[in-house]
Amino acid sequence: MKVILKCTRNSKQILKRFHSKDAKNLIKQHTEISRDHLTPEIALHLITQNCQLWHSHPDTCPFIDPFWAFYWPGGQVLSRYILDNKELFEGKTVIDIGAGCGATSIACSLVDAHHIIANDIDNVACECIELNSELNKTSVTTSAVNLLGGNDLECDILLLGDMFYDEITTNTISDWLDHIGSCPTNILIGDPGRHSFKNHPMKNKLEKVGTYDLPASCVSENNGFTYASVWQYRPS
Repeated sequence: MKVILKCTRNSKQILKRFHSKDAKNLIKQHTEISRDHLTPEIALHLITQNCQLWHSHPDTCPFIDPFWAFYWPGGQVLSRYILDNKELFEGKTVIDIGAGCGATSIACSLVDAHHIIANDIDNVACECIELNSELNKTSVTTSAVNLLGGNDLECDILLLGDMFYDEITTNTISDWLDHIGSCPTNILIGDPGRHSFKNHPMKNKLEKVGTYDLPASCVSENNGFTYASVWQYRPS
C-alpha cells in the first residue's frame, strides 16, 4: 500500500486551524464514496487507489495519520458479523473503540441498536464518522475522549475492530479487558490474524464466533490477509 499515513509538521499546523466544516470538506475532497468491501450495504468515504492521496508524497497530505480513511479487515468482518446477527444488537447500547471510519458503528445503527458511541481519539476521524453516518442515514454519537482504560463503560456491547496492530497496544488492551468489570456484558473483537494478536496469551480467553473471506480489494491492501475472524471475549 503506497498510501501516505504520515504528514509533515507543516501539515499538522495547517490541520489545527481547520474547523469542523473545513475538515468535512477536506475529507470529501480527498476520498471517494466506496462500497467495494465486505459490507456493501454501507457507503463510506475512503482513500482508495482512485484517490490522489493514494499515490502522493507524504508532504502533500493534509491529515495526520488518516487511519480513519481505510476500512481495515478486522473492522470489515466485525461489521459483517453485526449485519448478519441483528438479534444480538437490536435494542443494545454499544461502544465502538477505535471506530476509524465508523463502519462498525453504522452497522449497529442499521440493525437497530438503541444507542451507539463511535469512539476515536482522532478528532478528524470523528468528523469522518459523522459524514459516513449522514451518508447512510444512521444515528451514531461520536466521542474523541480516550475511553480505552476506563472501568465504568455503561454499555451492553464493546467492539474492538482491528485494534491489535502492535504488541504494546495489544498488551494494553488485554490488561484493560482483564479489569473492565461486569459491564459491558459482551465484548467482540475483529482481527485478521495480526502477529501481536494471534500469538498473545489473551487468545485463551477468546471464542471464535465467525470467520469471513476478505474481498480482493481488502486482500491487496493488507499484506495478503485473505480472511479475518470475529472473537468473543470470555474472561476466566
